[in-house]
Amino acid sequence: MTALSPPPADTAADSFIVPRRRQLAALCWRDSAGGGREVLMVTSSSGRWILPKGWPMSGKSDGDAAMTEAWEEAGVIRGKVAPRPLGQFIGAKLTREGDEVPLATRVYAIRVSETADDWPEKARRHRRWLPLSEAAELVTEDGLRDILRTF
Repeated sequence: MTALSPPPADTAADSFIVPRRRQLAALCWRDSAGGGREVLMVTSSSGRWILPKGWPMSGKSDGDAAMTEAWEEAGVIRGKVAPRPLGQFIGAKLTREGDEVPLATRVYAIRVSETADDWPEKARRHRRWLPLSEAAELVTEDGLRDILRTF
């Protein structure tokens, strides 16, 4: 009888990450003057370009919570939230201790009809309307990049 050798260290089972937490993101969009779509991006605390995102909220649907994040982080006053998420991507949140915690982030499309000149996190974030293709090049998460490219 021959002994079985252990599987290679980097098998799919070893590299599969199960997120322990969930966030919601708002893909805020509008039709551009040139006929395409633009997405509203904001800066993170580290200066990266991201979608407005946050945690689920007690008493609110995930779509309504995404709309709240769009208001707080990007100044979206009015918009129509899609009833179901566009998709989900896996990312990581850096804790205060420096650990990376895997997160599953559900992305909700919000067709924006009005933004404010002043909003709760204006002092902490920059916002910018970008063509979808340009936004996809700026984000660091592969799954989010795929969602932006196929939207």
